Amino acid sequence: MSSELIKARSKISNIKSYLKQDKLLPAIVSLHESVGIICRTPLLKHEQEEFERSLDIALDILNHNDDFRKVCPMVLEYKKGGEKELLSALKELLDDLQSSAVSDAQALLQAIDDTKRIQLERGKHLLEKGKFKDAKFTFDKLLLQFPDDTELKYEIAELYLKFDRNKEALKYLTEALRDLPESSHLYNRVAMVLRKLEEFEMSEKYYNKAVKLSGDDPGLYFNFGRLYIDWKRWEKVDEMATKAIELNKGFTEAHKMRKFANKQLAKQEKAKKNAGKPIKL
Repeated sequence: MSSELIKARSKISNIKSYLKQDKLLPAIVSLHESVGIICRTPLLKHEQEEFERSLDIALDILNHNDDFRKVCPMVLEYKKGGEKELLSALKELLDDLQSSAVSDAQALLQAIDDTKRIQLERGKHLLEKGKFKDAKFTFDKLLLQFPDDTELKYEIAELYLKFDRNKEALKYLTEALRDLPESSHLYNRVAMVLRKLEEFEMSEKYYNKAVKLSGDDPGLYFNFGRLYIDWKRWEKVDEMATKAIELNKGFTEAHKMRKFANKQLAKQEKAKKNAGKPIKL
């Protein structure tokens, strides 16, 4: 779900780049695809709000573009919850434009996606062979072509995570986070990698930021609890598991986490009591 939001946000961020290159149709097609992703993807409240902000910015840029005003006399508007209406308006606009031109724009976007897929697959094969320097060269060269593609940075990071290359994954995740500083999903992923690297204090900071952005996500609190398990801070484990359960009473794994935390807390309490008893000779 959150990775779909990153994909949608990435497509929106590409609109400005396309307009700078005088590629109006790819910009419109990219916006249409982005709104389509959101319409078919269930979002949490904070994710919906995040998308609405980025969409408002994109529409403002598009509506003030001279070339866009020539082909679209009306101002594209978006009201909260009006994704389907905007999607319909964009479809009508694309239908009104020359079909061959729209097809060319779609072909261009497909060619760009194909380039990314091919190079990502090449980098993956290099990782499988343990050729990490070559993989890095492939990924970095790809990002030189698409420096503003947040989704691409995220996908590269996920590939590194599959091969337990956590430091490399952290690099690309933090780059993606700089692009989307309000993405709780990216804060969550960075925090998870830091936990694996046993950078517990830094991981905690990122989780706290994620929670501020997304206090309605039970999975996030569960992941936060996993950090405290590794850190052996059992009271905090219990706290995070409890919050996850409050948001989703049927969260089985969170119930198990709280039970485990309470068991560890009981052991700690017993150890303290035993430590205070005099030793019998």
